[in-house]
Amino acid sequence: MALILSVILCTLEIVIGIALLMNYKMKITRVILLSLIVFFTFLTFYSAYFNKVTDCGCFGDAIKLTPWESFTKDIILLFFSLIIFILYRKLKNQIGFFYIKIFDNATFRDSLIIFTFIICLIISFTAINFLPFIDFRPYKIGNDIVTLMKPSEELKYSYIMEKNGKEYEFDIYPNNEIYSFKELKLLNPEAQAKITDYNLWDNEEDYTTESLSGNKLFIIIHDVNNIDKKLIDKIKTLNNNITFWIETVIITSNEPNSFKQFLESNNIELKYVYGDATVLKTIIRSNPGFFLMRHGYVRGKWHFNNIPNGREVLDAIGIKT
Repeated sequence: MALILSVILCTLEIVIGIALLMNYKMKITRVILLSLIVFFTFLTFYSAYFNKVTDCGCFGDAIKLTPWESFTKDIILLFFSLIIFILYRKLKNQIGFFYIKIFDNATFRDSLIIFTFIICLIISFTAINFLPFIDFRPYKIGNDIVTLMKPSEELKYSYIMEKNGKEYEFDIYPNNEIYSFKELKLLNPEAQAKITDYNLWDNEEDYTTESLSGNKLFIIIHDVNNIDKKLIDKIKTLNNNITFWIETVIITSNEPNSFKQFLESNNIELKYVYGDATVLKTIIRSNPGFFLMRHGYVRGKWHFNNIPNGREVLDAIGIKT
């Protein structure tokens, strides 16, 4: 349900934006616009004030915004939306806010709205059922996971101290006991590691370091109850075709007992490890998803609707046979 709602909202926002540019059916457009902005303004204020999330999801990983930045953005949009809502009658004789003669044609405007709606649905369908056209996440193809797990430079801090109700900032922690510590402030947050929560483990020990060495094809299983059983044979065939050059490892966030039962019932004998559910979804949302690495470098990602053959995987690693 949440996925369907997200597609509807994203599509609606884009269609309303195109409609505004053409001054299209403003009686209904202005109402939908203001309703959306009011809803998101309250939502972003709630998430910011009560600290529900650390960053806003408006633009996903493409443009990172803090909750308060997102709320400020919505306040600005609300201001202009109110102007449009109140003054739309004065704009009704204007064909477009940015006048383009082709917008004079009513048939063209209707067609453009329908075209925009269809394109948005096609893009959403493709991104959900295969992979996004552009991957803004830190686990995208070409990235070095090891490098992204480290700060890009030395992190610098300042110490916010308090004395007699006044705040003082120091580069070095003061030894004078007349100051009381209040806050540690990071001066170069842009240098922080882009990946901070990548951890894998098995029943006995940590597997994180081992996962970043050699050639490995990770099969990420989010939910064993929602896997098409027809994929099992394809996974086994793929493993048989690459096993001499590449180790195949299953990563899951499932409960251990139910996952072991899944492996036994499907006669799967591959190595498996565990990972955090949110991290695995950040890597790839496909269930199962295929994630290829060579010495920590991401070499390939595939959706289960586009399972690669052995040759594709070997080519992605750079192995010629």
